[in-house]
Amino acid sequence: MNGFPVPVRTEACAEPQVLRERGQHEVFCGLTGIIWLHRKMQDAFFLIVGSRTCAHLMQSAAGVMIFAEPRFGTAIIGERDLAGLADAHEELDRVVGELLARRPQIKTLFLVGSCPSEVIKLDLARAAQRLGQKNAPNVRVLHYSGSGIETTFTQGEDACLKSMLPHLPPRADAQRHVLVVGALADVVEDQMRALLNQMGVTAVDFFPPRHSAQLPAVGPNTRFVLAQPFLSDTAQGLRAMGLKQIDSVFPLGVEGTTLWLQAIAQACDVPLEVVQRVTEAPRQRAQAAMARQRAKLEGKSIFFFPDSQLEIPLARFVQRELGMRLIEVGTPYLHKNLMAPELALLPADVQLSEGQDVDRQMDRCMAQAPDLVVCGLGLANPLEAQGVATKWSIELVFSPIQGYEQASDLAALLARPLNRRERLAA
Repeated sequence: MNGFPVPVRTEACAEPQVLRERGQHEVFCGLTGIIWLHRKMQDAFFLIVGSRTCAHLMQSAAGVMIFAEPRFGTAIIGERDLAGLADAHEELDRVVGELLARRPQIKTLFLVGSCPSEVIKLDLARAAQRLGQKNAPNVRVLHYSGSGIETTFTQGEDACLKSMLPHLPPRADAQRHVLVVGALADVVEDQMRALLNQMGVTAVDFFPPRHSAQLPAVGPNTRFVLAQPFLSDTAQGLRAMGLKQIDSVFPLGVEGTTLWLQAIAQACDVPLEVVQRVTEAPRQRAQAAMARQRAKLEGKSIFFFPDSQLEIPLARFVQRELGMRLIEVGTPYLHKNLMAPELALLPADVQLSEGQDVDRQMDRCMAQAPDLVVCGLGLANPLEAQGVATKWSIELVFSPIQGYEQASDLAALLARPLNRRERLAA
């Protein structure tokens, strides 16, 4: 089907110049993804096989009170394990047995590798297979790595979803079916489903599901679309299963959400006029709600440090919808096949960087004196000490920012550091 307009600037560059950085990096590890994944899948449990440092990281990052019982925990690798004085597999079997006896509501158990478990070469694949056979059919046991060795924190979700792909059941019917891939807040998922249903796209599932035991079925007529930009391995795995990908920008902002919905509609042969009719009211509401934040941010300069892999879609949003000036857009990894629709909407002269060299990037940032910097927690304090307003990248991952109803919330999150600075200066 043809006729869906895509707003591309004539000066946009399809093959941007990218500065490759290979040096010290400052990011959280993939364990961080458990914070939103354990909230998404109500019947899943994430067991980190790691050190006390891993446990403290998760407890602090999640803000869980000591008397709460969240759906994640840590099997502590102690000195005896590191020294080879204890059988790590026997210890893990014991911990898992106690956990499942205490928590019979668990339907999927994820064994999550860490830096310590990888250093001692603990075979979690073998452990997951052994424990899966022992606890079937009541509990499915999967494994993935959340190690922070040469990774960034959003890759934890990518690894988790990829581990679930072999267990997606086959879809028997021949109906065209859409799979939305990427963890979304329940309220965002409900909004997206409602809009798609109004457009006539009723055969739609979301992955990951709210209940891990209810995995969506896929088949030859399944098309998938990414809702998050950091799922390259999951996308590759779905393509290897024979599923066709719907290429699109990501649903950030009014424009991004509209183009994302249009791409799905085009794949499902939904007429353009139907899409325009269904989206007209939420588009107008979102644009009106963003007007105040745009007035605050328009003309301001912004620098993105590589952290979450949300940087390129965010850059497109702030430049095109909020009128901000891009100084540099850094990203941990630049997957050009996934980012092609986003890159086509960026200005030709934008400076992109891939990877991280903290000292060099800090020097470039301070030399440019941006009005706002989006970065990780480890860099925020040094930058704030130098008088630079910052926004934590991880806050944007934790917050519901996709879709029409959240567009103004996303803009407000970016405007908040500037508002705070103005109030403090008054």
